[in-house]
Amino acid sequence: MSHLQGGDERAIGVEVIDGAELAWKTNQPQTTDFYDPHQVKVAKSILDSVPEVSFLSFGGYRQAERNRLVIYPQMYLMETIASPVAVLEAQGNFQFQEISHRDCLGSILSTGIKRDKVGDIIVTDTGCQVVVAAELSEYLQAQWTQIHNTPVVVKEIDEGQIAVEPERVKEIKTTVPSLRLDAVASSGFGTSRTRMAREIKAERLKVNWKTVNSASYVVEEGDVISIRGRGRVIVEKVTGQTRKGRLGLLLKRLM
Repeated sequence: MSHLQGGDERAIGVEVIDGAELAWKTNQPQTTDFYDPHQVKVAKSILDSVPEVSFLSFGGYRQAERNRLVIYPQMYLMETIASPVAVLEAQGNFQFQEISHRDCLGSILSTGIKRDKVGDIIVTDTGCQVVVAAELSEYLQAQWTQIHNTPVVVKEIDEGQIAVEPERVKEIKTTVPSLRLDAVASSGFGTSRTRMAREIKAERLKVNWKTVNSASYVVEEGDVISIRGRGRVIVEKVTGQTRKGRLGLLLKRLM
């Protein structure tokens, strides 16, 4: 755990080490709560160095941001591991009331469920779909009865019914004076460097799902830059240096 920074990362490290030890001693898979992408990256950095165990991630669908990890002994039959997530659909009459991700999450948490038991939430025209810890599916179907003041009917649906549109990917070939965050992000999101610097200062940008408030932060190949509501930019490759000393970049913007 020597490479981990801050109390939050170390807490994740302790959790997955404890899970790995228990999986090995009991020969039974151990499941984490939902982790965001940065927490998954931290957990993976630990588990990859423990040869006695492996892990699977479950988020309900391929592009899910929040995932639960199942840590299992190396010799365990992977095919017998059941998904630890369930997908619930809450439907109501929202014809005259627009709801948001926050509204749906707040209504779920009001039932007494903790945030780390809830995965991704997809808002629909008739309510929302939410990925939750499988062990809480029945409880939520009984206790989650409204969003705002609008009654909802909650049922479990198949993962294949999740209403997620395929991500659109735009490939961007550009040059930047350096790998500073403001320079790379402004090219990726198609805005001025000055405006992007303001966005960074206001802590609206994340790199690998961690908030970064320094415009001079240096990004690397493989980094993911995100702004809520505007998608993500992946630093796919540094392609070399131009004659004028600028760096060539291949970026992929996911929208």
